[in-house]
Amino acid sequence: MLRTNRVNLQVTAMIVIFFFAQPISVNAEPIVHSDDGAIKFNGEYPKGVVDPEHPDKGVNAGPSPSTDGALRFDFVPQLNFWNNVISEKDQVYHANAQLFLDGTGARGNFVQLSDYREKGSGWNLQVRQETQLTKEATQNKELKGAVISFDQSWTNSINSTAYAPSVSKEVIHINNIGETYDLAQAKPGTGEGTWSIIFGASIDNGQGKKDTLSPRIDQYGQPFLDSNFNNQPIYQNSAVSLFIPGKTKKDPVHYQTMLTWILSELP
Repeated sequence: MLRTNRVNLQVTAMIVIFFFAQPISVNAEPIVHSDDGAIKFNGEYPKGVVDPEHPDKGVNAGPSPSTDGALRFDFVPQLNFWNNVISEKDQVYHANAQLFLDGTGARGNFVQLSDYREKGSGWNLQVRQETQLTKEATQNKELKGAVISFDQSWTNSINSTAYAPSVSKEVIHINNIGETYDLAQAKPGTGEGTWSIIFGASIDNGQGKKDTLSPRIDQYGQPFLDSNFNNQPIYQNSAVSLFIPGKTKKDPVHYQTMLTWILSELP
C-alpha cells in the first residue's frame, strides 16, 4: 500500500491597524515577523499512461491490464503479429506498433511502470511466455519452434536519465517456454517515478533512436486501417518479431499465447 507523507498546512496572516488621536514616535528599526508555512498532500500518485516518446504528454492507449500500489504496472502491450500467408519457408513476422485513441502517432510497443515507494530499493522487469502459440480447435494445434523476440530496447521518462533503469543491449529471444527473461532493472536509487520500457521507436522519437516502424499496405499500396483505433493506419514494428520455421505445420487459423509480465522488488 502506498504510504503518503502528510504535512500540516498552517499559514496565518494577521493585519492590524491602530489609529491614534495624537502623533507617536516611530522606531526606525524594521519590524520583522515570521509565520510558519507548510503544505499537505492527500491521496496517491495519479495513474495514467503517457506517450513513451514524449512522457510529458498523457495519452489514451486503450484498455490494458494494470496493477495498483506504489510499485505497479500502468500499461503492458498486447502484441498482434497480423494476418499472414502460410509459407513453407522460414519467416519472421513483425508485431503491430502501438496505436492510440487520441491522435498520437504510432509508437514502438512499450511497458509503462511506476515506482512511488517511500524508499525506492530498485526493481526488476521480466517476461515469461506461458505456452507455445496454439489453437486447440484445429489439426496442427501448436506452432512448434516459434520464437518471440524483443529488440531495440530503451527507456524514457520525465525524470533525469541519470536515474534511468538499465535495459538489455542484446536481442531477447524467448527460446524456452516457461522460462523468465530479464527486460530491465533499476538498481537502488534509480527507476523511481514513471518509466516506459520501449521496444523500437517512431521517426518522431526525438532521442536519436532508430526508426523501426513502417506502414502496413495492401497490394494496391493503400494503408490498412485499424477500426479499434479510429481507423488509423496500422504500422508494423520490426523491434518485436515472431520467427516461425518453414517446416512447422500451420493451419489458416488464429494462434495465440500468453505473456506474463513480472515486476518485482530487488532483494
